[in-house]
Amino acid sequence: MTSPTSPEAVVLLHGLCRTRRSMIPMERALAAEGFDTWNVGYPSRTRSIAELADQVIPAALARCRGSGARTIHFVTHSMGGILVRAWAGKETIPDLGRVVMLGPPNQGSEVVDVLGRNWIFGKLNGPAGRELGTDVDSTPNRLGPVTFPLGVIAGDRTVNWINSLWIQGDDDGKVSVERTRVAGMTDHIVVHASHPSLMRDTRAIRQTICFLRTGTFEPAAADR
Repeated sequence: MTSPTSPEAVVLLHGLCRTRRSMIPMERALAAEGFDTWNVGYPSRTRSIAELADQVIPAALARCRGSGARTIHFVTHSMGGILVRAWAGKETIPDLGRVVMLGPPNQGSEVVDVLGRNWIFGKLNGPAGRELGTDVDSTPNRLGPVTFPLGVIAGDRTVNWINSLWIQGDDDGKVSVERTRVAGMTDHIVVHASHPSLMRDTRAIRQTICFLRTGTFEPAAADR
C-alpha cells in the first residue's frame, strides 16, 4: 500500500470473492506512474451491497482525506464498482475525481439470473452476489445513472464457456460487454481479456492510467 502524500489519491476496490491481492498489479503500476494509492480489502461475501458500501467507501475516503488528499479517484474491479455507485448515489462526494471500472456488472449478469437461487451459489458468493442479476429490481439496475466522470473497461475474452452460454453477446465469462455500460458514463472501451485477468492486463492498466490522467481512453482500436 502506498500512503497518499499528495493532493490526489487513488482507492482500489476488488470484486466479489476476491481480496486486495488481486489488485496488486494495478496498484504497482499506478504507483510506478506516480499515483498515491490505497488498495482496500473488504469481506465481499459477508454482507449486502449497501452494507459493504457503508463499511468500505466512507472509511477509504476518510483515510485519504486524513492524509491530505484533496481529489480522490477510484479504480474498481467487478462488484467494487457497484459499491462506488451505491455510495455515490446516496451521498455527495465533493472531492471525488475520476472512476475507472473494470468489468463492472452495471446492468447485472445473466450468470446470477441462472445460478442466483442455488444454495451453493449463495454459500460461495454471499448476499451481495445474489443482488447482481439483470432484472429491473436488481441492485445495479436500481442505482440509476452515474453523475461522476466514469470510464468503463470491458473484457471480451472468456475462460468459462459454460457461463458464456448464458450470456448474450460478447462477454468476459461473467458479464456481457453491453451490461458493463451505464447511463452517464464518460467513456467505454473493450480489451481482449477475461473477467479474472482484467486487473493485471497490460492494456487495461494502460487505459486506466490514461483515463485517470486525461478523463478519456486511448482509441479503442489500439486494444483489440
